[in-house]
Amino acid sequence: MAKIFPLSEGVFTVGHDKQFVPFNLENDELTDRPTGSLLVEIQPFLIVTGKDLLVLDTGLGFTNKDGVLQIHDNIRKLGYEPEQVTKVLLSHLHKDHSGGVVYKDANGMVKTTFPNAAYCLYRPEADFALQQGYPSYHPEEIEPLLSSSQVQWLDGEQGTIDGYIHFTHSGGHCPQHIVYLIDDGQDKIFFGGDEAPQLKQMKMKYVAKYDYDGKKAMQLREQYAEQGRKEGWEFLFYHDVKAPVAKL
Repeated sequence: MAKIFPLSEGVFTVGHDKQFVPFNLENDELTDRPTGSLLVEIQPFLIVTGKDLLVLDTGLGFTNKDGVLQIHDNIRKLGYEPEQVTKVLLSHLHKDHSGGVVYKDANGMVKTTFPNAAYCLYRPEADFALQQGYPSYHPEEIEPLLSSSQVQWLDGEQGTIDGYIHFTHSGGHCPQHIVYLIDDGQDKIFFGGDEAPQLKQMKMKYVAKYDYDGKKAMQLREQYAEQGRKEGWEFLFYHDVKAPVAKL
């Protein structure tokens, strides 16, 4: 049976400027933030299967007060080491999902965050990210990964990684977004990135302004929810403040 661990980096607000500002749920007021700010968790995931130690998206790439990369710290607290991660599954390359693909060490050298992992990346998304750039994409943080030998390129509208990780080009939140279904024969774990970011959004029918194709993203959420209920999927919600993992 697969083990799922949320790797919470904290709660933030994000506005039209795409800046992620820490938010204290006990003391801060959302109304004090710029109009239109969204309240979100930043939450990669660690999944332990019989074959792999998987990381799903990589967070903002922030360090803690001791200068340690936050995602490294979170993984070590669970009893694992970053060097043990075998695959990194990337849904898309927006800053809040890919900020931790690489980091600078104490000497200022840029290194991949998970040195022994294959970074599974949809090739059209990499091309689009470099073309599009700021504010959603930070090319200078993506390019070192692309020039490494660790990228496992994903091509086509859908495909399978190692026989049990299925990816599908979805294209609702951003043009080259993909989603993953991990099926190890016992569990079915669905990661929808920013097309299934919070539990409540799976229960509401609405078009979100922050999606590239809001109508398509809405239809995809309905599709994911329907299939997930039938097949007993465990959903991973990257931006959910209260429910990171849930079945519908």
